[in-house]
Amino acid sequence: MNSPKKPTSKTKKKYRKTTAELNAEGRERKRDTKHRGHKSGSRYQDKSSNGQNNGQNNVADPRLGSKKPVPLILDENQIQAQPVSKKQPTVKEKLTPERELELLESDDRLDALLARLEDGETITAKEQEYIDTCLDRIDELMKQLGIEFSDEDESEEEDEKLDDIMRILKSK
Repeated sequence: MNSPKKPTSKTKKKYRKTTAELNAEGRERKRDTKHRGHKSGSRYQDKSSNGQNNGQNNVADPRLGSKKPVPLILDENQIQAQPVSKKQPTVKEKLTPERELELLESDDRLDALLARLEDGETITAKEQEYIDTCLDRIDELMKQLGIEFSDEDESEEEDEKLDDIMRILKSK
């Protein structure tokens, strides 16, 4: 009958590794991949000294601030003794009324807000305040320059009324 096969040289059993061997291989792999980054604490080492300057540090650490002691509690005398820094007002160059009027008339923000109002959109209070101040300033500048604002529609209506009156008089 059939007897169990005897292992021959051709059919060797595969050797199975023990858990201890598998663990040892895992530790080897981990050890190989572990040391890829910078050394620990390399951020705090002086990079310029690498043994070339014979231990002399010429470059100061830029992270260190002033060594001057700062008082944590101020007395009334110290508070008054401190100079108060005054901001000097920036001097704006004086624009001529003509130039200021040109700038206001060509203001993109004002044009966009007025277009939104014409389209019937609602605007915020700050936007409305901006529109009001700009339009008031334009009115003041036009009065200074002697420019009168007249609607073409009003003049056309007056012309039409005169034409109507002339027609009525001619027809009688």
